[in-house]
This record gives sequence, C-alpha cells and structure tokens, in this order.
Amino acid sequence: MPLVSMKEMLEKAKEERYGVGQFNLNNLEYAQAILQAAEEEQSPVILGVSEGAGRYMGGFNVVVDMVKALMKSYGTTVPVAIHLDHGSSFEKCAEAIHAGFTSVMIDASHDPLEENIALTKKVVELAHIHGVSVEAELGRVGGQEDDIIVEDAEAAYAIPAECKKLVDETNVDVFAPALGSVHGPYKGEPNLGFDRMEEIMGIVDKPLVLHGGTGIPTADIKKAISFGTAKINVNTENQFSQAKAVRAVLAEKPELYDPRKYLGPGRDAIKETVIGKMREFGSSNKA
Repeated sequence: MPLVSMKEMLEKAKEERYGVGQFNLNNLEYAQAILQAAEEEQSPVILGVSEGAGRYMGGFNVVVDMVKALMKSYGTTVPVAIHLDHGSSFEKCAEAIHAGFTSVMIDASHDPLEENIALTKKVVELAHIHGVSVEAELGRVGGQEDDIIVEDAEAAYAIPAECKKLVDETNVDVFAPALGSVHGPYKGEPNLGFDRMEEIMGIVDKPLVLHGGTGIPTADIKKAISFGTAKINVNTENQFSQAKAVRAVLAEKPELYDPRKYLGPGRDAIKETVIGKMREFGSSNKA
C-alpha cells in the first residue's frame, strides 16, 4: 500500500472516536517496530520525523526510501503516513514535501498569531498542491522536543477564539492546541485543560492533536478522544522501552558487541509498547 496523507485517517478517527498514534522514528529499528506493530494490529499509523531525527538518519529522502522499502518488504496493507514533526520553517516543510513526506507540521506557535497564520497559510498552499496534509499549533507545549525547549514558565494554553481564527484563515487539516501536555517525561501529574479542549472542539471542526502523549493516564487519553482528539504523539515512551531493554541485555551479557543482539530486543520492546498504545487509543482493527 502506498503512503497516504493523514487527513482522511484522522477525519475517520474523529468521527468514530478513536485516536491514531504518531510514533516517532529515530533509526531503522523504530521504523521496523512501528510498521510491524501497525500491521499486526491492523491499525492506521503516523510515522513522525523531527528535523533532528531526519538529519541523524541521513536526510528526509533517506527516511522516505527506508520506510517505502520496509513497507514493500513487509507487505504492509494498513494506511501509513510520514509526518514532519515540528517543522521549523516553510523551507523545511517544502524540503519534506518534495522528499515524499505525506504530511507536515508547521510549528509557528512561538510567533505572534498573525505571523503564525501567514506562515501556516503559505505551507498549506504548497502542501495541498501535492496532496499533503498540514498540522498547525497554537499555544506552547512545555518540555523538550528534539531541538526545541519550552520551559514551564513559557508554556501557554491555546486561546479558543485564536484557534478558530487560525483554522478558518489557513484551511489547515489538523490542529494542535497546547492544553497542558508536555514533551518528554512529566515532572508531576499531567493536568490537561479539558474544559478548554471541549470549547475548542465546539468551534473548530478539525481533528485535534495531543502532543506529549507519554505518561498521560488512559482515562485522560479516552476523555481527550471523546472531545475530538484524533492524533496522539508518542516518542519518549518508546525511547524508554528501547533503552531499558538494551541496558538489560548488556547488563546480563557485557561481552556482547554484535548490535543485532542488543538492538533486536530493543526493537521488540518498542513494538510491544506501540501495540499497547494502539489498543489504548482504540485504533486496532481500524485500518
């Protein structure tokens, strides 16, 4: 099956009240694990790629070719989107689009509203010509995502009226309002702004995105889904699972040097984590 835009899969998820996971790629093992999990669970899936991870893997073209080759080798039948996570500029979004990404996020949440709208509109115009979906963000999600660090004091909830203005003026496909989630591990208990989420869903007729899905209780995930959240981003939890498995293997067999012998168990740990998340989000058997 060819790569697809995430627009249709998320509109379906919003309508049927389940969430599609965005699981970030960091290397070959992540791509293997996530694609294997998606096929076994018969779940649609979004492969997130940050700019930093893209550089690490050799560039956007390498990422797309790797994923396509794996999908061909595995005989993948479920919908798969490759998504630029937190694109920092029009140029980076354009680079991803031309490399074959089927979705991009333009993150101008640090800019004033009018500048965010202008940049997002420009990305949408290019992306839609190529059949590529676009995600935009308003407000600021705390924590660290790749090269982006937002201190707690800088984090800010999205304002509903501004959310409607941005979505209406840009024709963006998917919308990420910052509502109390964080990138990376939580320092305390998650505190999502459900009242504001419900208000935004009432005036913004687009699938919503929850960034920083690691560490949020299942009950909160399901509540967010009930308010129109259709895309849930997970990266840190997979990294924790992989690192724990690799450390366990090397602690038991410190003489090991063949990377397949310790990265393989790490890949299996990622796969099990992704399967668990797909079942939690309700996307299993929705392909």
